[in-house]
Amino acid sequence: MDEEQFIKQALCLPGSAIGYHVSMHLATHFPEQLLIEGEEHLFNVEAFAEAGLCTIAYKAIVYNQLITDWNAPDISTSVQPASSKAELFDAEEVEQQISESSKNAWLEVVWNGSTFNIIIMTWQTGFSTTTHQWILAENKQRAQAFFVEVCKWNNEVRGEVLVFDGGCWHKDMRLFHAIKGSTFDNLVLHATLKQSLRDDIEQFFAARSIYEAYNIPWKRGMLLVGPPGNGKTHAVKAIINTLGQPCLYVKSIKAEYKTDEDNIGAIFDRARKTAPCILVLEDLDSLLTPENRSFFLNELDGFAANVGIVTLATTNHPERLDPSILDRPSRFDRKYPFNLPEFEERVAYITMWNANLQEEMRISATMVRRLSEVTGGFSFAYLKELFLSTMMRWIARPQLGTIEQILLNQVDVLREQMMSTATQIAEKEKKEA
Repeated sequence: MDEEQFIKQALCLPGSAIGYHVSMHLATHFPEQLLIEGEEHLFNVEAFAEAGLCTIAYKAIVYNQLITDWNAPDISTSVQPASSKAELFDAEEVEQQISESSKNAWLEVVWNGSTFNIIIMTWQTGFSTTTHQWILAENKQRAQAFFVEVCKWNNEVRGEVLVFDGGCWHKDMRLFHAIKGSTFDNLVLHATLKQSLRDDIEQFFAARSIYEAYNIPWKRGMLLVGPPGNGKTHAVKAIINTLGQPCLYVKSIKAEYKTDEDNIGAIFDRARKTAPCILVLEDLDSLLTPENRSFFLNELDGFAANVGIVTLATTNHPERLDPSILDRPSRFDRKYPFNLPEFEERVAYITMWNANLQEEMRISATMVRRLSEVTGGFSFAYLKELFLSTMMRWIARPQLGTIEQILLNQVDVLREQMMSTATQIAEKEKKEA
């Protein structure tokens, strides 16, 4: 059989006929081999090989079509400030951002002493892309064991966060490392809120046997509610970092060629396969619409048990959520309020910032309390901006005054900005109403 010609002929057929054509020809030309086929996206042999768990060789008789992707780094979290002469990325870092995957290829794979031929083909069917795999092997049990092992390994989340965006999953090691900097120790919240949040989720993962003994579904829904900039995202990161459970993060459920229902189904399907795990739905109100809400609720608490899944959602706008989500305890068992920080929380946050400043920038204990008094109505995000903008002004123009004088001046500037932003948002919501 001319393998190169065989693949070309197959790709010229209608999409619905390609799979049958390839299977028939492989069975005909390799009668002594057992054939296993599938469309399992977790059967990523190349990632398995990159981890050193098998070896692969691309057959030279076939043009192996490999797709190269560059996973652009998040400069804000992964790159430290560079000097004027330093390069942002060295060659090794750039290479690590590049990945290759087969679109159409013929692989020879060696795993635990067994050799398999694997054919990977990709084609368009309507508005969707199909990737199909065939395994040729001398021993069916060994081939099935290899298939299961590859899928299990790719399903595991290890030292990365699994992100869903654009209708598909991808592993994000950089996000995982960024999360490592967020802990409960550097999270400033009302004392009882922080402790309740931590106790709730730690006790859940430790209590599986108790849930099962009393025939209570071992699943949990938690909703963090409050205006932006008050610690919800930091709290989510601290939870993930502290517990060490696999994390699935949903960035968007919109995709060009897939429906919301397809994507919601894929999200919960992967969560069930990964459980026990944490499923993060940030800005839940922006993910859900009247059209997809019913399907989401069925996946959340309908036909499947969702054993071992903590669904951790956040929202800046609870008023935009349907009462069927916001007010039904079985869906989100606990709702945690993240309100604007009160005086004592502002003191704690400003004290923490002050302790991390270089000595010439630090303010006195008296100024810490005064600053906490005059920043009523500031979110944690605005308090952070207060310090950052002050530092930049003090560095650029030290003649403006002492660091304490600039801080007080910036309070007025930021308060005016807050009022202007609030007015714009109110006008926008009035027009949309």
